Amino acid sequence: MRRLGRSADRGMTTSEYAVGTIAACAFAAVLYKVVNSGPVMSAMQSMIEGALDAKF
Repeated sequence: MRRLGRSADRGMTTSEYAVGTIAACAFAAVLYKVVNSGPVMSAMQSMIEGALDAKF
C-alpha cells in the first residue's frame, strides 16, 4: 500500500544524471577558460611567487 505524502521517486534518474553531468562539464569548461585567462593567470602567479618569497 502506498502512503500519501511520500514520493515513490528517490534520487535522480538517468536523464537527470545526464543533465547534471553536462552542466558540471560546462561549468568546468567556463572555469578553465577563466583561470587560464591572462589577468587571472598573472594574479595567481604573483600570489604564488609572493607566498614562496615569504620569510618565516
